[in-house]
Amino acid sequence: MSRFILLNVRHFAVGADLTGASNKIEISSEVEDKDSTNYGSAGWKEVLGGLASCEIAGEGQWEAGDPAKVDNAAWSQLGGDGPYTTCPEDASVSSLAYLVKGMRADYAVGDAVGEVAPWSSAVKSSWPLVRGQIAHPPGTARTSTGTGTVLNLGGITAGKRLYAALHVLSATGTTPSITARIESDDAAGMASPTTRLTFAAATAAGGEILRTDGTAITDTHYRVAWTISGTTPSFLFVVSLGIR
Repeated sequence: MSRFILLNVRHFAVGADLTGASNKIEISSEVEDKDSTNYGSAGWKEVLGGLASCEIAGEGQWEAGDPAKVDNAAWSQLGGDGPYTTCPEDASVSSLAYLVKGMRADYAVGDAVGEVAPWSSAVKSSWPLVRGQIAHPPGTARTSTGTGTVLNLGGITAGKRLYAALHVLSATGTTPSITARIESDDAAGMASPTTRLTFAAATAAGGEILRTDGTAITDTHYRVAWTISGTTPSFLFVVSLGIR
């Protein structure tokens, strides 16, 4: 991806797509620098990395009235952990994505008379910020069991983890249910896939983020697969994957 103008940032907050209500999304990640300078430092300051953190700050136009609107989503998420995925440009399969588990820490609305009603909010991380890819796009409705596009993320060394975020944006039908899982294999053909992560069954809009336990995984290719049940079910959902 070369330099570009921010025009199509996609932002998914738990079970809401806030793209159409956002005009500023800023992600920051930092590690505390702890002074460890001593008499052996030869006159140079030495530091050690302390606690790491990530924050997502967002702003936009206020809307309310259903669970997909920013006001409803912010109130339901305030003080609770959930998955957040942000894409700098588009959210098609393999698009760059930043995903994190975070807590919505604050929420503000309102401005002077005559202004477009604004909102602003910040999410503080509970897990590391992960740089990954979109494994399932938001605009493709799924009505039956299936599998997604295979991504080549590479092997995972011991001590690192596979992270996966699921954002269920909508669910329709009679008693609809979707159970998504992340599978891996050593080749793009996925001849004998292994399930690495399984999300809880979802029956309504919402989200979940999972990670592996840090054991090495030699497989290099990954995809999302899902099982759908119910009468005339239909789901819109986003999945992001990354290794850290």
